[in-house]
Amino acid sequence: MGELQADGVSFSEPAVQILKFHGSYQQDNRDNRRKGEEKDWGMMLRLRSPGGRIPAALFLALDELADTYGSGSLRATTRQAFQLHGIAKHDLKTVVGTIVRHLGSTLAACGDINRNVMAPPAPYQNAGYPVARRLADDIADLLAPEAAAGAYLDLWVDGEKRYRFKPSVAVRRQRRQQLDGAVYSGDADEPLYGSTYLPRKFKVAVTVPGDNAVDLLTQDLGLVAFTDRGGRLRGCNMYVGGGMGRTHRKEETFARTADGLGYVKGSEVLAAVQAVVALQRDHGDREQRRHARLKYLLHDRGIAWFRTELQRYFSGTLAPLEREPAPVLEDALGWHPQGDGLWFVGLPLLCGRLEGDRKRGLRQLVERYQLEVRLTPNQDLLLCQIAPGQRQEIGQALATLGWQNPAQTSLLSRHAIACPALPTCGLAITESERVLPQVLERLEALLAAEGIDQPILVRMTGCPNGCARPYMAELALVGSGVDTYQLWLGGSPRLTRLATAVLEAMPLQALEDTLRPLLRHWRDEGGGRSFGDHCQDLPRQTLEALLQSSAATLP
Repeated sequence: MGELQADGVSFSEPAVQILKFHGSYQQDNRDNRRKGEEKDWGMMLRLRSPGGRIPAALFLALDELADTYGSGSLRATTRQAFQLHGIAKHDLKTVVGTIVRHLGSTLAACGDINRNVMAPPAPYQNAGYPVARRLADDIADLLAPEAAAGAYLDLWVDGEKRYRFKPSVAVRRQRRQQLDGAVYSGDADEPLYGSTYLPRKFKVAVTVPGDNAVDLLTQDLGLVAFTDRGGRLRGCNMYVGGGMGRTHRKEETFARTADGLGYVKGSEVLAAVQAVVALQRDHGDREQRRHARLKYLLHDRGIAWFRTELQRYFSGTLAPLEREPAPVLEDALGWHPQGDGLWFVGLPLLCGRLEGDRKRGLRQLVERYQLEVRLTPNQDLLLCQIAPGQRQEIGQALATLGWQNPAQTSLLSRHAIACPALPTCGLAITESERVLPQVLERLEALLAAEGIDQPILVRMTGCPNGCARPYMAELALVGSGVDTYQLWLGGSPRLTRLATAVLEAMPLQALEDTLRPLLRHWRDEGGGRSFGDHCQDLPRQTLEALLQSSAATLP
């Protein structure tokens, strides 16, 4: 692409559209906008790292790239990947090329294609966790674009073939079958996606029964992997049609939780995955972009139609869902045995931003002990593959960085997440990441003043697109104007239920006055229920009456 060498500090719109599929968005620092002056352009670069796994060599390369070419920080996303911000146009090839040469990738991290595949980050060696991680890797390889992969290497590492994906035997076999039958797009170069790819982005997560770290019901396609007594994949429950994105004042857009599709035996899981993608490719709305996600297809046609139509693409058996234990939002913070004689430690990293002394200190630990890094859907970070004899020294080093006891957090920060929002995201209406710590402090002070010591799952976004999955939270703030937020209440701490929008435009300074009567009612009448359950059970009229605010209630 000639624009990489061309003068100027920004890419043209056609180039921006191509770069999305290579994991990069063009942004400007909105704090530095000046009337009549060129915007402060920079590229955001997002990695493809299934299950959040970042080998030591890749982490060290990313750390150096962030300092040399980026903003000096790394950011863990809510889809278990690192983002780098502030990369100059003329440095982009150097940065992407370095990532590829350290066996990382940014291919398909953005764009209308399958995004980073999520999986439980904890490196446990039992209870199906190894199978879920392998399945996530296989799905990521199965759904990687074929023609784009070649162009990706041509552009960023001058076509060096040694950096091609090396998928498993099962994935290679399934890829060959993409040239046959209804899953075939008609384009031999891109047999699954075709030349126009998908109508919109597509998100997949894999987990084990009972572990809902991945926010399963928010995915376009969610899989719960069951194993036999020998630890082999027995089959998967499949869920389809989840999604968080919506647009203010566009009631035809909405958040949605996934429907249970059915159970597929292990030998047919990959075929079923590609069948779901092919069905969305052919039936997803390509006329109205706001209506293009898989969730709208499920909403419009229903799960019964979807099951029937899937049989055109999938020749296997779709059985009723297997029974699962009640899901739990696992976070893996603190010290844990992996099950192979080694240990890992989960470190809370509020908002996922890694910078300053902590970034330098983690680099030293990863470099010295060659530790594997894993990112969590909660924007936290795990240090893995720690030998028993290294625990004490690593623990002491972490204590100097502020992680004296990594398993302990404040009441609300443990599961709170936020999107980047201002100043880099062009879609942001107002603040999110930069103000979440202060918002949590204010809420915790309010809870303490009211004698409440129960946690609340809080999420915050600077716009309605839902990157921090706010519509599943017990309490969510969704940017709706300058320093005003929609207030969403009633999600579940297990991440199994959508919240409800209750206030349209709550000024942030009115947070305490708005919530205090409701929190007192929960304290006095909640009967030990979670905050989300209490809000969900209240009549709408009662809930609105308890929210004393100058904000206008939703109709």
